[in-house]
Amino acid sequence: MANLYFRQLLAGVDFGQGAPFAAQMANFVYAIGDRDTGECLVIDPAWAVDELVETLATDDMKVTGALVTHYHPDHCGGDLFGNHIDGLAELLTVAPCKVHCHKLEKDGVAMVSGIDKGDIVGHDSGDKVRVGGVEVELLHAPGHTPGSICFRCNDALLSGDTLFLQGCGRVDLPGGDSEEMFRTLTTRLSKLSGDTIVFPGHNYGGPQATMDVVRQTNQCLRIRDLATWRQFMG
Repeated sequence: MANLYFRQLLAGVDFGQGAPFAAQMANFVYAIGDRDTGECLVIDPAWAVDELVETLATDDMKVTGALVTHYHPDHCGGDLFGNHIDGLAELLTVAPCKVHCHKLEKDGVAMVSGIDKGDIVGHDSGDKVRVGGVEVELLHAPGHTPGSICFRCNDALLSGDTLFLQGCGRVDLPGGDSEEMFRTLTTRLSKLSGDTIVFPGHNYGGPQATMDVVRQTNQCLRIRDLATWRQFMG
């Protein structure tokens, strides 16, 4: 798609170098947009949001919407380890827009980020969000949190904290569910073609790889039965 705009930005490196813990947390933030209209969606906007918006503006892109994979503050803003992380609340002051997440995550996103529920659109799996002529599909991927979602655009899968190149998201935090994570990895994501490019929510094992490569190298995707999975996850 010639008009597709896509950016992968590493917090603490590509932007937000002055934000506490940003480099340590190694969050990826993404932007997907339409070059013809100059509009983009920002995915998991957190850390130095003003700087993030300015970075996208240097590409002549304007933020007109936000997508959130899940409600944890390093992905949507809020308080973490006694520090405040800029996120959706700051984004809406400089780029007023709607925030899109799974309907099960709507309350958590509002509570953690501090934005009004009226600014959030709750979705079902399979819903699509458009920006210009570009379409992004939402895929429910519970396990890390009940409403965790991945975003698919063309051959790219933005997997949030569900799937990293090495490992998967934690299931021992509030809302985590080990068995749901197993089902997500072995049934929901197993349907994706091998040439799908995985773009994770953190730089754990690298910034991107095809699903074929991730299946071969990520131990979490090589476990076939629930008993072994339970033992592996402790």
